[in-house]
Amino acid sequence: MAKRSLAALLENKVRPKNSMMELQPILSTLRRHKVILWLLMLEIALICAIVCNGVFLVAQRMQHMNMPSGIAEHELVQIQQAPIAPPPDRYARAREDLATLRQIPGVLAVGMSNQVPFGGSSSNGNVMLSPTQPHQTLSAAEYFGENLVQTLGLHLVAGRALRPDEYVDADVVIKALADGSDKGFPMPMLVSQALATRLWPQQNPLGKLVWLTPKASFRVVGVVATLARANAYRTATAQYSMIIPLHMGADKDQSYLLRTRPQDRQRVLAAAVAALRRIDPARVITHTRTYDQIRSDYFRDDHAMAGILVSVIAAVLLVTGLGIVGLASFWVAQRRKQIGIRRALGATRADILHYFQTENFLIVTFGIVLGMVLAYGLSLWLMAHYELPRLPLSYLPIGAIALWLIGQIAVLGPALRASHVPPVVATRSV
Repeated sequence: MAKRSLAALLENKVRPKNSMMELQPILSTLRRHKVILWLLMLEIALICAIVCNGVFLVAQRMQHMNMPSGIAEHELVQIQQAPIAPPPDRYARAREDLATLRQIPGVLAVGMSNQVPFGGSSSNGNVMLSPTQPHQTLSAAEYFGENLVQTLGLHLVAGRALRPDEYVDADVVIKALADGSDKGFPMPMLVSQALATRLWPQQNPLGKLVWLTPKASFRVVGVVATLARANAYRTATAQYSMIIPLHMGADKDQSYLLRTRPQDRQRVLAAAVAALRRIDPARVITHTRTYDQIRSDYFRDDHAMAGILVSVIAAVLLVTGLGIVGLASFWVAQRRKQIGIRRALGATRADILHYFQTENFLIVTFGIVLGMVLAYGLSLWLMAHYELPRLPLSYLPIGAIALWLIGQIAVLGPALRASHVPPVVATRSV
């Protein structure tokens, strides 16, 4: 019988039970590389803090971009004009324009408004629950114009819509207030559900009075489910809106809104522009767009910021993964003889693989624990300087899971190379 090599004899030895899965050898090895260990842990901690807060900021942006407007977004088109000077007969011109637009085939409803949700330029009023209170209760968007409930596709949850006979020319109201008169008040108005809940929690808002000035009072006759503000920057107040029955003239602050079927929007928009120019060839039309374009323009910066944050998160995770790969490769190269001895004593390839994965898991875990503290501290700093909400604790596991996965994937390549170190390496210096 031929003699068997020493490597073959050693490879067939039975390894001690669970010897490779004990933590003591791993911890002992890590204690001999304290500087490298702490540097890697600090890197992981910083990345954990960045990832947790970055994911939270992306979620905040997404929540803001998905904010409901309350209107029939895919059925609306807008035509906005900018006359050189308000014509003296602007009310008559507005009525003529609206009557002409209603005759266009495919138009379901036509309205006129001083603003649209997420339109950017906003008209807001200071709401008071008493004409004598020294400070406003809150600020809410003021929507002026005709036929807005039907045109915007708003959903009434209580009360009724405004009637045509309840509308008043804006100049009449402005003159009365300038003269210090409260004639014609209280006027009817619609409010959003969010505004009604904020002003009269657990009460029926119908019939309630609010004041926009000490003389200008309004009685709530209807409540719409949702109607976002034109400048909905703050989520908490984005749905505070009112609809006031004022006739607005054909001036620069008004836009015509047409509701039609989604597939007819471009055709109706072109026909509407042509019809308006036939009435007044000298009119200057500044914007002709679908509401989808309005919303897209408003949230463009949010889309860009979310994209930047996602790129930063991906970049820092990639850098972390590369750092782990580099360190693990260095340690494998430094421990080739040690690995060979372990193989000779009976360790299988799976044992070597598990050893390096367990070692990396411990390092990443230590870094994550420190990183969660840094993540919360970073959140407090962002709250103080950028008025952001506090980081929910539920986002901390997101960063931990991401780093654990990155760590295990990154160490897999070097660990596989280590598992292929042959037992004969242990005998080369003998």
